[in-house]
Amino acid sequence: MTVNRLGRNPMYQQIADVIRGQIDTGQLASGAKLPTEAELRDQYGVSRETVRKALGLLVNEGLVVSARPQGHFVRQRQPMVFRPQAEFRKRPYTPEMDAFVTEYSAEGREPRQEIEVAIVEPPADVAKRLRLKAGDLVAVRRRIRYLDGEPFNTNDSYFPLSIVRDSEIMRPENITRGANEVLSDLGFRQVRALDELYVRMPVPDEVHRLDLGPGSPVAIHMTTGFTTDGKPVRVAVTTLPGDRHVVSYERRWEAPDEEA
Repeated sequence: MTVNRLGRNPMYQQIADVIRGQIDTGQLASGAKLPTEAELRDQYGVSRETVRKALGLLVNEGLVVSARPQGHFVRQRQPMVFRPQAEFRKRPYTPEMDAFVTEYSAEGREPRQEIEVAIVEPPADVAKRLRLKAGDLVAVRRRIRYLDGEPFNTNDSYFPLSIVRDSEIMRPENITRGANEVLSDLGFRQVRALDELYVRMPVPDEVHRLDLGPGSPVAIHMTTGFTTDGKPVRVAVTTLPGDRHVVSYERRWEAPDEEA
């Protein structure tokens, strides 16, 4: 891809297009250092401001990171594969580790998570899904999950306080057997779940918790778990930065009946 001074798009966009194409094709590999601002000015015969606008565009897209004074680098990516259906895999995994830690330790990565538990008034969207009345409180387990030292996603699980009070769910530590098993022991076994997926730009709290850079969209995965009698007992909200995840769903279906 080349630049054209008489082209329809401004020069800074054309320069960004060239570098983006080099990243897409692997010509500029993950972690590679980009040419300096001076080198780009000489290469394209443009002003310093034009080069900075091109680089700023790539930074906002999450393709490039600025590490002054060293320069600009292609963002290193090793995405996490997020599998919503994995929630219902058999547990426990090991006596010491929960599902997240077990799975990514097996891949040779360094997972960890920070957990805090609080009693709060639920957000409106959570209260609606749990069918709570005004004034009803929830217990929330707020987690930040890290891979190789980088915050990868958050997972906030909300439970009606009336059904989980004094249970393991109220302790800010890993639940090896999983919160779903705790709910089962309390008489609220989940038999089905409703998954919802939204994509948007992050709010300030998400930017802070996940250390998000400019131009990073997030996917919000909301799961509502129901008992056999249709009672909602858990809402889990997972925030997935778009540049750190691949969402993978597995679907199966039965072959249609053969016609007689």
